[in-house]
Amino acid sequence: MASIAARPNIGTPTMQNTKAVRYYEYGDPSVMKLEEVPRPRPKPGEVLVRVRATGVHPMDWKTRAGYLKDFMPVELPHVPGWEFAGSVEEVGEAVSGFKPGDTVFGRGSGTYAEYAVAPAATLAHKPDALSFEQAAPLGLTGVTAWQAVEAAELQPGQRVLVQGGAGGVGSLVVQLARQRHAHVIATTSPENVDYVRALGADEVLDYIAAPFEKRVAGLDAVIDTVGGDVLERSWGVLKTGGVLITIAAMPDQAIAEAHGVRVRGLAQLESTTRILEQLGDLAASGAINVPVAATFPLHKVAEAHAASQTGHGRGRRVLIIEF
Repeated sequence: MASIAARPNIGTPTMQNTKAVRYYEYGDPSVMKLEEVPRPRPKPGEVLVRVRATGVHPMDWKTRAGYLKDFMPVELPHVPGWEFAGSVEEVGEAVSGFKPGDTVFGRGSGTYAEYAVAPAATLAHKPDALSFEQAAPLGLTGVTAWQAVEAAELQPGQRVLVQGGAGGVGSLVVQLARQRHAHVIATTSPENVDYVRALGADEVLDYIAAPFEKRVAGLDAVIDTVGGDVLERSWGVLKTGGVLITIAAMPDQAIAEAHGVRVRGLAQLESTTRILEQLGDLAASGAINVPVAATFPLHKVAEAHAASQTGHGRGRRVLIIEF
């Protein structure tokens, strides 16, 4: 797929202009344009970050394609992106703990850009041992995986099935569940079996070779990152009283009750700094690996989205922003 061309700015560029990816309508990857935009300014409680890397999350392309517009509409033109890493450029009023020059990572909005703002409460200092491209996916992908494992309340020795063990969230769920000394079973495609096993999974199920529900039963927990038919087939592999965590659909209490199990979604957190700090420490120490499937320069965002839409890959795709 060809690189996207920069869209000229209407008006005279100023020192306060910067570049960002935007789209003016829902559609395929070609609707995204790299153009000059006014540099954002931090409000009270916010931090302006010079972005060095940003994760390409499935939510990004699903939003761009219009799949989520009925329940999560965005104002057009829209700058995509939720997770990033970079350096602090400016802090808003009432912000403590961050200063210009600090390297940070976390969750913001409009992160497919040279500059983005984020609440200070969703940022953490980046460990020196982590590269920007490693840190960026922890901002949303890592926090999601952390929340999913916490929601499952895994105890040592409990058996948990991770649906989609090679994906961005799934790769981290496998590792975080092992940190809790759970017995981790993960589903994946044939080409990723060895990869998921190397992440620490005790058992890896090739979902092409045989249906997972024919191979496991009586599980303490299922953490679903796939949704759809995979989610529907997951209810039956839990033991009575087991718990299903899904990040791919709304939790259905009625179905859970019919199967004699529990279901939980993930809460929207106002502050994620504590989680980010713990994830950063684990990644910096080598206790967990942050898999990056591929990196793309910002002007090749269309290619990054097309790759993400395949649903295949090991970890998260990352856009690199160079100045």
